[in-house]
Amino acid sequence: VQLQRWGGLVQAGGSLRLSCVASGRTISSLTPVWFRQAPGKEREFVAGLRGPSTRYYTDSVKGRFTISRDNAKNAVYLQMNSLKPEDTAVYYCAARLYWTVAYGSRDQYPYWGQGTLVTVSS
Repeated sequence: VQLQRWGGLVQAGGSLRLSCVASGRTISSLTPVWFRQAPGKEREFVAGLRGPSTRYYTDSVKGRFTISRDNAKNAVYLQMNSLKPEDTAVYYCAARLYWTVAYGSRDQYPYWGQGTLVTVSS
């Protein structure tokens, strides 16, 4: 499975949608998540999608970010609203076959995208 993504540059308060397209496997058969890694920090869990509609978020993005998937396009998205400079990071999509209670651990995911830089300017 290869995961591709698109990011960008946005001003604080703005919005951006990250896309991740799976190849080699259907996204509907996977459990997709997003991680991010800010400069000098550890990679952290951002959002995950369990089944068709159960979503998990890290506290700092709740109410601002939304994870979703489009099975027809074989894609998973991260809609990011009300962006803050502290959201600046390289964002990674990742996936595994089944949901795990250890969903926040990067070690649980065998499939990763290459990462995309999101820069939020103040």
